[in-house]
Amino acid sequence: MIKEAIQKVSQKEDLPYEEAEAVMDEIMSGQATPVQMAAYLTALSMKGETIDEIKDQMKELEGKLPDVVMACVGGGSNAIGSFYHFIQHPEVRLIGCEAAGRGVDTFETAATIATGKLGIFHGMKSYFCQDEQGQIAPVYSISAGLDYPGIGPEHAALHDAGRAEYVAITDEEAVDAFEYLSRLEGIIPAIESAHAVAYARKLAPTMSPDQSIVITLSGRGDKDCAAIARYRGENLYE
Repeated sequence: MIKEAIQKVSQKEDLPYEEAEAVMDEIMSGQATPVQMAAYLTALSMKGETIDEIKDQMKELEGKLPDVVMACVGGGSNAIGSFYHFIQHPEVRLIGCEAAGRGVDTFETAATIATGKLGIFHGMKSYFCQDEQGQIAPVYSISAGLDYPGIGPEHAALHDAGRAEYVAITDEEAVDAFEYLSRLEGIIPAIESAHAVAYARKLAPTMSPDQSIVITLSGRGDKDCAAIARYRGENLYE
């Protein structure tokens, strides 16, 4: 099955739920070779997951749409891709997880919704981190992919309409989540996506067992391991 799946995914075809499940069974049972697993994961990474796949898999697994869809947010392109087809489903909470850096009460943050104000930058009207003179302020996050001083206008509109929620996650919380998922599942998330994992760890205990969360994991965390080690005090450089 995995050979056929690699061919389909490399041609950017969606896998039906049953085929995806069969491939995972082959991988987890040890039937797939390391080369096949690497080829399959590479093809999946290049193809990307579609919203239809998320919806179909959740309906197959849970019999309904997820209760929460969450993703990390810098400028917001990653999250809006996950949110877009759920916007018209008000029963699905949409949660964007911003980079608080060392805290929203410090200057070393990139949490635009939490600390920014209305402005125009790069030709778009949205929320931006600004100083007292209205100039774009320096921002900081352990995640290079989230330290942008603004948020896309789609997210600004979702925030203003109350359709999406935005929360701020500190470096420490993101690193804890990075290590947690790596140890628990063997999945090394990009440090950007670890911000969403961090909030999921807070939110999940407040939900009932029949509720579900979809977390968008983007990128690969192996590229972040050296930076995480340095954050933890190790003298490690790539």
